[in-house]
Amino acid sequence: MPHTKSAAKRMRTSEEARLSNKSVRSMIVKAKKAVVAATASGDVKKKADALCEFFSVVDKAAKKGVIKSNTANRRKSRAAILARKGPSHQASTTAATIT
Repeated sequence: MPHTKSAAKRMRTSEEARLSNKSVRSMIVKAKKAVVAATASGDVKKKADALCEFFSVVDKAAKKGVIKSNTANRRKSRAAILARKGPSHQASTTAATIT
């Protein structure tokens, strides 16, 4: 238990931030899975839409400070490479490479 009022407030705000960050991170994972699924399906329009959505989610997470800017850029780059190489590349690569 916190001993001071400021420590109690810090606990409350930290918990709120943790829940908010967790929500954003789960959105990143869902968008990543959508890119992998769209790439596997081979539909060009679906793949482009999923990639665009993934970029948007990752950029927003970086803007909010949930992930760092370089991490966001790395994830976007890896997703773009996966989408460009197509489903044959995905078969030899796990979905974890976008991390």
